[in-house]
Amino acid sequence: MNRRTFLRTALAATVPGSATAASYGLYEAGWVEVVRPTLPLPRLPRAFDGMTVAFLTDLHHGPFTSIDYIVSVVRTTLALRPDLILLGGDYSLKDAKYIRPCFDVLAGLKAPLGVFGVLGNHDYWHGLDETRAGFASAHVSELTNRGVWLERGGSRFRLAGIDDLWMGRVNVDAAVGDARPDDACLLLSHNPDVTEKLRDPRVGLVLSGHTHGGQIVFPGGAPFVPSLYGQKYLHGVCRGPLATVYVSRGLGCMSVPVRFGSRPELTLVTLRSA
Repeated sequence: MNRRTFLRTALAATVPGSATAASYGLYEAGWVEVVRPTLPLPRLPRAFDGMTVAFLTDLHHGPFTSIDYIVSVVRTTLALRPDLILLGGDYSLKDAKYIRPCFDVLAGLKAPLGVFGVLGNHDYWHGLDETRAGFASAHVSELTNRGVWLERGGSRFRLAGIDDLWMGRVNVDAAVGDARPDDACLLLSHNPDVTEKLRDPRVGLVLSGHTHGGQIVFPGGAPFVPSLYGQKYLHGVCRGPLATVYVSRGLGCMSVPVRFGSRPELTLVTLRSA
């Protein structure tokens, strides 16, 4: 086989393979998986043992993630009937015009213990004021360096949220507030890297997104993870120096509209007394 024939044959074999891979990547980007981890929260009162938390992060409504997709995510979340709904940041991608439509749909989220959210780096990049207006219009309580006490059966635990690690000013102490050492505290942080610097022993568990699970993952790992710690906070249950963090793969896409080996994730956490 001469060189010209070889190149022509190789190209003919490569093009269908590339098209198939691209088609699958587009398919996987919309193939949402409901992941149901059971996570211990130290000092969690028995009144909250078994409560469910729907965690939605990195929706990235924009050119790669349609509003119909956001509608389906909200519909699935409501069907799961969680006790609490938490939003992990990055609601839009590339342009502020995508922010308000996303929150118009998120306004449909309802849960007995409420709906709360934090900011991500893309929310700063594409429209911080518009995102905060979206929180208000959708009746989502913003937890930027603040916390609330959730109560049930005469018991309570602290739900805290912090600013984005890259673009904001993180203040864990303000978020945890007046929690005592014997209180349970769940911390919501868009970026899991914050766990490396967390030194407050009152925080028992962190929920994060940001990494997209790598979005494109090969058997040897993800070529790109937006973290200073490589693959450590790629996805799932990860252990920081002081606290455990659960990292969701998120629901949307960034940079390219495909996923490989990292399906979009709607997380339904069951909290257990540790």
